[in-house]
Amino acid sequence: MFQIKLIPYTLHFKQPAGTSRGVYTKHKVWYVVFIDKDDSSHYGIGECAPLHDLSCDYTANYIEELASFCKLTEDSQTVNTELLRNYPSILFGMETAMQHYRRGKWRLWDTAFSRHEEGIPINGLIWMSDYENMLQQIETKLKQGFRCIKLKIGAIDFEKELALLRFIRLHYPADEITIRVDANGNFSNEHALTKLGQLAELDIHSIEQPIKAGQWTEMAKLTSSTPLPIALDEELIGINNPVQKKLLLETIRPQYIILKPSLHGGLTGASEWIELARELSIDWWVTSALESNIGLNCIAQWCATFNNSLPQGLGTGMLYTNNIAMPLAIEKDRLWLNPEGSFPDITALQS
Repeated sequence: MFQIKLIPYTLHFKQPAGTSRGVYTKHKVWYVVFIDKDDSSHYGIGECAPLHDLSCDYTANYIEELASFCKLTEDSQTVNTELLRNYPSILFGMETAMQHYRRGKWRLWDTAFSRHEEGIPINGLIWMSDYENMLQQIETKLKQGFRCIKLKIGAIDFEKELALLRFIRLHYPADEITIRVDANGNFSNEHALTKLGQLAELDIHSIEQPIKAGQWTEMAKLTSSTPLPIALDEELIGINNPVQKKLLLETIRPQYIILKPSLHGGLTGASEWIELARELSIDWWVTSALESNIGLNCIAQWCATFNNSLPQGLGTGMLYTNNIAMPLAIEKDRLWLNPEGSFPDITALQS
């Protein structure tokens, strides 16, 4: 029998993180801790890390809803995935805590990654900024050994962004460096196809969300005629019913989907997306959504169970000044977990 403790925690970015929805300087999360009533050394930790301007389950009453679901889970001693289907960030935290609690150890799944035998290939993330700063970020990532980089575009003039990409290609051909871009829906419907053509000339691997989410017909037109593979990200947010998931994929037929458990249905919902994508021969990869190392550890270990060879988006663990210490490390372009390393205890999770 377990009881549940909620621990609020505010993560502080080392430097402002620019996104299409503004600039983040901090991120409020809640740790869900399942604690054995008879043995407090036996516990499981999960992370609920909604993004207030992106998560479909974030409301002004988020903490009250989270507390209510914790009470129901404590009473039933089980995580009701159907009840939490429309609350992906809460479901993710609960699932993680339960997996940790049941396993009784930080090796949440038994994989080559969790045994420290293999690292997970990841992309290097380039944050939105001015030209000089983005160029500096790119050069740093390449020197660190990344062979796949992802640029968030839309913050500066498109011609300047093309110039950045041309600079990379001038020095690093496609067989040496893979480039992904994320438009965060910034392209207009009218000019999207033209811009996709310009990007395709630079041997770009794929583009995330070229136009705003919710325009299935327009997006389907793009995916059917694009010279550049399209990956859906924001498009998947709030689509939590399996029937709707299948309808979306069959309608749009993207080349890729990108899965963030905190946004796309927890581990259960993300697994549904993967199964549906496989049925339609759609490729995918997994990305963290600005969680702390608690959430990142779970996402990475879960991701490793699929043996997906594509670079994943799991390099966000170094973003915070007060991240929870975990034995996760990036070496060149791979994320590694040392199961013999030092893991946090409950007392380390106080605000």
